Amino acid sequence: MFEKEYRELKNELTELEREFNDPGFTSDPEKMRDLGKRYGEVKELVGDMDALEKTRADIVENGKLAVTEEDPDLKTMLEEDSIKLNKSAKALEEKIKKALVPPDPNDGRNAILEIRAGAGGDEASLFAADLFRAYSLYGQNHGWKMEILNHHRSEVGGYKEIIAFIGGKNIYKALKNESGVHRVQRIPATEKSGRIHTSTITVAVMPEAETTEIEINPKDIRIDVFRSSGPGGQSVNMTDSAVRITHLPTGIVVSCQDQKSQHKNKDKAMKVLSARLLALEEEKKQKEREDLRSSQVGTGERSEKIRTYNFPQNRVTDHRLKQSWHNLDQIMEGELGEVVEGFE
Repeated sequence: MFEKEYRELKNELTELEREFNDPGFTSDPEKMRDLGKRYGEVKELVGDMDALEKTRADIVENGKLAVTEEDPDLKTMLEEDSIKLNKSAKALEEKIKKALVPPDPNDGRNAILEIRAGAGGDEASLFAADLFRAYSLYGQNHGWKMEILNHHRSEVGGYKEIIAFIGGKNIYKALKNESGVHRVQRIPATEKSGRIHTSTITVAVMPEAETTEIEINPKDIRIDVFRSSGPGGQSVNMTDSAVRITHLPTGIVVSCQDQKSQHKNKDKAMKVLSARLLALEEEKKQKEREDLRSSQVGTGERSEKIRTYNFPQNRVTDHRLKQSWHNLDQIMEGELGEVVEGFE
């Protein structure tokens, strides 16, 4: 296992060392930084492969000794060592497999975050607002730029839907594994009997499309304008400033009414439409090739229940990582680090 990759990495390491010795290397700080980072990654990976090979050799040697050893105590010691060595080998294999997965080319992009209330009515809309607040606080702590592109409030003050732009360093990489169904179990504030309700919301995280990346033919879209409205349908703007864009080939519909300017609403709606079309293209590409990440982090499909938030037990469980955290109160205050970064 990894023989081919090992040879290729050893060759790359030799080539990187050759470039480091080039007299003109230090005159290009950006190249020096990039090569230095890659050199560190390759050297660590080669070191892990060397360690794995040695561990496997030790396993074989231990096995041979255990078969011929007559002293019961020594035999037991060798068998216990074999168990530890096998665990070490498995851990190294998993680490190497993960490191060999090609990086997602979209990782460095900004992102479009969409949260929608699912099953559970008002309670689902309230949790949609709570989770968006948690993401916002987490983003503030990391210096992210967040801008609400569109939202629809529920009667009780939650969100039926909220769409936001998030800008910063490696935003898509940080949030892409949040896509999916999030389930909440808690006692609603309006529940007099104290019964625990189960509600769901859906989260979608899409990489922001570059201006020239997605070409949208004006003939392929229909633009409708209307008056924006708030909870219950009441008008909040006396002019037709809200914009609805329908992409005819795909049937994708995007609405935006947060701005008083029809032009600004159109620009924001086009930004969301471009992101959705880019996500659609990525889904098509993903179906055409083997999903190298699926064995490690799940499919990430929006229909997949990825996480449960149990308020009575102050517990969050990620069903892909098969891991739980017992500080839900802190997580909802923006301390999402362990949860969001669990896939790195």
